[in-house]
Amino acid sequence: MAKIVMYFRDTCPYCRRAEGLLVKKGITDIEKLYPDDDADLKREMIERSGRTTVPQIFIDGKHVGGCDDLLALDRRGGLDPLLAA
Repeated sequence: MAKIVMYFRDTCPYCRRAEGLLVKKGITDIEKLYPDDDADLKREMIERSGRTTVPQIFIDGKHVGGCDDLLALDRRGGLDPLLAA
């Protein structure tokens, strides 16, 4: 199963929606990182993703983007192969 890392905020509806899709796909182990609580982690997220908003989702180290990007990837049929890797 793929390793999922998500920069996350508990109160973010987009974070929850992205997490919900992954859980629906059978992913139960999501490493959540909380950049709002840690300035160094926020810098890391921006360096890795080029973006300043959460969620930022990585599958096996590959940046797939935020919630809308994850949903679009799923609609195109590209999410399942990444998760199965």
